[in-house]
Amino acid sequence: MTAIIKYPNNILNTPTAQFDFNNPFLNSNNLSVELMKVMNDNNTISLSANQIGIPYSVMVIKGHPENFVFFNPKMVNASTRLVLMEEACLSFPGVTLKIKRPDEVRLRFQMPSGQTTTQTFSGLTARTIQHELDHLNGVLFINRANRYHRDKAMKGYYNE
Repeated sequence: MTAIIKYPNNILNTPTAQFDFNNPFLNSNNLSVELMKVMNDNNTISLSANQIGIPYSVMVIKGHPENFVFFNPKMVNASTRLVLMEEACLSFPGVTLKIKRPDEVRLRFQMPSGQTTTQTFSGLTARTIQHELDHLNGVLFINRANRYHRDKAMKGYYNE
């Protein structure tokens, strides 16, 4: 099974590179399948490529009725309505924090075929997209929490 990279590995703080469909380092369909497999093997609802050491802008999200694969995603709009919800992350085992995020986002991305599309997502899917976009941009979810709660959560993380 492919290992999940854990904090404080620097790849998690490093923005990813665009996936180049004209000169791919790996077939986009194979990469999609691999990311979905790792996501499912780890019983999670989302995963970014850099969490398994692949420094490219690709993420997968469990959806209903189908799963989503996003290449080179970019948020083009977000609602002003913020929702506070608890989040966790495979790269921070045992850490959960309440994070405020927009309830709805509009995302432009490429599909595994390379075709560009734009779609609006809401609720848990929108939150998950934002969490994984942060990963792709080198932003850690712990940095979205207030300092007191972050320090408290991370104290437990370092003491394990």
